Amino acid sequence: MSDILSRVRDNIVLYGALAANLGIGIAKFVAAGITGSSSMLTEGVHSCVDSLNQVLLLYGQQRSRRAPDAAHPFGYGRELYFWAFVVAILIFAVGAGVSIYEGWLHIQEPEKLTDPTVNYVVIAIAFALEGTSWTLAMREFAAAKGEIGWWQAVRESKDPTTFIVLFEDSAALAGLLVAGLGVWASHAFDDPRIDGIASIVIGGILAAVAVLLAREAKGLLIGERADPATIARIRQMVAAYPGISAVNHVRTVHTAPEVVFVAISADFDDALTMGEAEPLIERIEAELRETFPSLKSIYIRPERHEDAPAAFNQTPSSGR
Repeated sequence: MSDILSRVRDNIVLYGALAANLGIGIAKFVAAGITGSSSMLTEGVHSCVDSLNQVLLLYGQQRSRRAPDAAHPFGYGRELYFWAFVVAILIFAVGAGVSIYEGWLHIQEPEKLTDPTVNYVVIAIAFALEGTSWTLAMREFAAAKGEIGWWQAVRESKDPTTFIVLFEDSAALAGLLVAGLGVWASHAFDDPRIDGIASIVIGGILAAVAVLLAREAKGLLIGERADPATIARIRQMVAAYPGISAVNHVRTVHTAPEVVFVAISADFDDALTMGEAEPLIERIEAELRETFPSLKSIYIRPERHEDAPAAFNQTPSSGR
């Protein structure tokens, strides 16, 4: 029981977003059925896609926690990145695609306007629930990012769940505003086609978010280096050991949000014997693991400085 409660606390943002989207989605479909609003229908699809996304992220987290085995000696951490990429595709293909298509149909064959009261009530309730979910996601992300900027935090984050829910909720709030404006304008100007235009705009918002998420998830799936400050600290620690003439390069890659593989090329003093180098490597590894618990796999390779590839003599720059 305590393990279940612990998992719920750890994923409170995902569970909160899932609960909100399920309730909101049902309400939106009911409103769309009563009023015939295109933007409300696309908003209902949007909520369903978001609900599926949260389920996939929770599934990805569970799968990524599996222990390493013979087939995957570095573990299954990147499976979370795979499902994050699938989420981006779903948002683009289903969320944005259905919204734009439904909007186009509504423009071609506009439906007769009905009382918009139900739409306004559902939008207000949805905005309150989405706002609550957005607040939870914002607080979690703000706590995780520390002192760095918001955009830099997204680029540097190795846990896609921290920013996917935030982006989804932000897109949902923007979509609700557009849907509300579309419903109002359709009645104000007595033109139901405006509601279809609002649906297309919502689709455009979802498409933009999907492209951004896919870009970030792709970088994680391919493999990204650890934080530059961590790399610099590792280099400094290794170089400080007597018997190390130079640190040629420090290569790192995240195999999970909190799991890093590091490969270090160092030029050992020529006077060291093999019997002296082995315990030195063990001491270096022990100190690195104690300082950086995320370093689950450490590989230290003795290599002459002049033979080391020049391309890895500098800390790699950020970018996806």
